[in-house]
Amino acid sequence: MSVSAEQQTTTARRAAEATIFSILLALSFSHFLNDTIQSLVPAIYPMLKGSYGLSFAQVGLITLTMQVTSSVMQPVVGYFADNKPQPYSLPIGMGATLVGLLLLAHAGSFHMLILAAMLVGSGSAVFHPEASRIARLASGGRHGFAQSLFQVGGNLGSSIGPILAAFIVIPHGQTSVQWFSGVALVAIIVLFGIGNWHWREEKAPRRRPAAAHAAVPHRLSRRKIGWSLSILFALMFSKSFYQTSIGTYYTFYLMSKFGLSIGQAQIYLFAFLGSVAVGTFVGGPIGDRIGRKRVIWGSIWGVIPFTLALPHLGLMWTAIFSVVIGATMASASSAIIVYGIDLVPGRIGTIAGLFFGLSFGLAGIGAALLGRLADATSIDFVYHLCAFLPLIGLLTVLLPDIGRPSRPNRPAPLAKPALETAA
Repeated sequence: MSVSAEQQTTTARRAAEATIFSILLALSFSHFLNDTIQSLVPAIYPMLKGSYGLSFAQVGLITLTMQVTSSVMQPVVGYFADNKPQPYSLPIGMGATLVGLLLLAHAGSFHMLILAAMLVGSGSAVFHPEASRIARLASGGRHGFAQSLFQVGGNLGSSIGPILAAFIVIPHGQTSVQWFSGVALVAIIVLFGIGNWHWREEKAPRRRPAAAHAAVPHRLSRRKIGWSLSILFALMFSKSFYQTSIGTYYTFYLMSKFGLSIGQAQIYLFAFLGSVAVGTFVGGPIGDRIGRKRVIWGSIWGVIPFTLALPHLGLMWTAIFSVVIGATMASASSAIIVYGIDLVPGRIGTIAGLFFGLSFGLAGIGAALLGRLADATSIDFVYHLCAFLPLIGLLTVLLPDIGRPSRPNRPAPLAKPALETAA
């Protein structure tokens, strides 16, 4: 009798874990689709620049519009979701992205490009904080792993966008962007399924345990928490500005310095963005085991020598060093966000919205400022200047150690809520 009950418990637990993992995979896949669409915009900048006669400053303004729209809205969406969850906001947000995509394909002026960028940005604003909150809910206590798995989908989408642009959009013209509306429709279907799962969780109070959201306990004062968040924001500033210099202007840099074609430069951009995906996926589970602060430290110390050397290298070493930079810098991505959530437990959507929003907003501002700087000087000068940005990361020394997370392979008390879900 007891053996039978134990077997039933084990079977139910495995079913619950499978369900939770499937939700994380669905979130990661939808993030992949979302960021594939998002990355099409900067990937076709060289084509848009030639077609519309845009300056670097105008190219930066497109990024600024898309990123700032997302940046301003994300904390608001996250705060609202923390207080009143909206299970079906994800497919609605993707609908806005779909409209922006179709508008981008048929835009006839620079102002229409700006409007399309605004719609794509608003879709992203809805997606990231709410999806991060659901990923935390489905983490089973493995917060770093869940955040990494969620983020790596976006990184893979960002990396494949330039390849799709190089082989589909650039040869067939701007209107071929509308072909990717099918990607948005698939994402809407997947997100609707996630919304159904989330709705069922919200309808059963006992299935929403504190353990699913639990952070490492700390006794920091409000002032210390505020100071720690400020340091994390500074880290996001250096990280976002540097990655913007690559994501927005790397193709221009390679074309200017090494004489590459647009298609060739997109391949190098794909390699960089792919390395970002690898670094993101590796960093989260490591943070679960050794602590977030150690992962952040490793990322900072590991990347500085490579960023300082990058502007002085030939093409082959530029490609190799950019891959190392992408993987090393990205390894701290999930650690920074999870560390911030651990600082302010119970405000998952708000903190995730703040960090994703800050990242997007700084990326937009950085694109605009770096574009103006490139117009006034040269794209090569921009890369010499940005090489020093990771030095800001040395502020990590001032972060408090909020403790080593509990082992993710022993989440027995965390599995019970999921068990009830399966039951």
